[in-house]
Amino acid sequence: MDNSSLGLHYDANTSLQTELQSCTTLRNQASRIFLYGFFSIGIVCTVVGNFLVVLSIAYFKQLQSPTNSFVMSLAVADCLVGLVVMPYSMIRTVEGCWYFGVLFCQLHSSLDVMLCTASIFHLSCIAFDRYYAVCNPLVYSLKMSHNRVILLIVICWAVPMLISFGPIMLDLHIAGVNILLPENVCVFLVNRIYAVMASLVAFYLPMAIMLVAYWKIFKAAKRQARQICAMESQMAAGVGKDSSKKQRHRNTMKREGKAAKTLGIIMGVFLIFWMPFFTVNIVDPFIEYSTEVVIWDIFLWLGYINSSLNPFLYGFFNRSFRRAFLMFMGCKVCLPGSSPGMDLSHTRKEANERADQP
Repeated sequence: MDNSSLGLHYDANTSLQTELQSCTTLRNQASRIFLYGFFSIGIVCTVVGNFLVVLSIAYFKQLQSPTNSFVMSLAVADCLVGLVVMPYSMIRTVEGCWYFGVLFCQLHSSLDVMLCTASIFHLSCIAFDRYYAVCNPLVYSLKMSHNRVILLIVICWAVPMLISFGPIMLDLHIAGVNILLPENVCVFLVNRIYAVMASLVAFYLPMAIMLVAYWKIFKAAKRQARQICAMESQMAAGVGKDSSKKQRHRNTMKREGKAAKTLGIIMGVFLIFWMPFFTVNIVDPFIEYSTEVVIWDIFLWLGYINSSLNPFLYGFFNRSFRRAFLMFMGCKVCLPGSSPGMDLSHTRKEANERADQP
């Protein structure tokens, strides 16, 4: 999502339109080469990493769950950020100019807003899913049915599309902003109403929902941790007629708690990386668009880089995703013994040891 300034100072007491100066390239050759290399690495990591997430969930049956349906759709949104948004933003940031015309500037801004908003909507759905899985497991299958998951994913794409393409392509986001932009400058200026409303819908309201959901999940996880300790004590003492059922229940609670922890970390990283941008996005129209362009670029690229971090977080915190990534990167899915239904929770050595146990 882009909203940058060129050191603009607008006099609100005049009815005349202010025109921004044409762009100028201020960076030397060495700094431009460095920035192109740095941003290109981020783009490649974003596209490849999120494509691995999509491929892993689509191929391995063990990863095909309601939660991972949202994760897969989120990865599609992040992958599209790397494919259709970041490359053009890179050129604009490094060169200081826009070479692709006014119409494509509007299209690029619309895709930027839509895809970044879709990301946080998906994270809201993931928080909703985890809340029922951890706090209300008995009604989870009812609340997160296949049809409801599909409906939520459609909403995650439809609402961001409505708040991006509609207002931007119709120029509703700049109603009342008396500033003329040269054709070689792509600056996403917004009026006060759009800045506040779009930021509330795209970030602050979903953030509040996620924080409440994960706070309840945190309290439920602490309660379940005490239950797990009690079960372990009972099994160690040989108490309980149906110890195998207790063992399965204990493993389920551990698995759900670990998934909630992983997704909570992913959400926390997202909020940390996007909070500066959305805060300045609301403030800037009220201070006459005086935020320096370097501040916008830093906050904007922090948000973009977040799209490349989720796959690494999956691989670091989730063994199944980590094994799936390694199998695809090492082309092991083509080897004999590999199948979509294989168990990703254990290595082949661990699986053999479990099979040898009586």
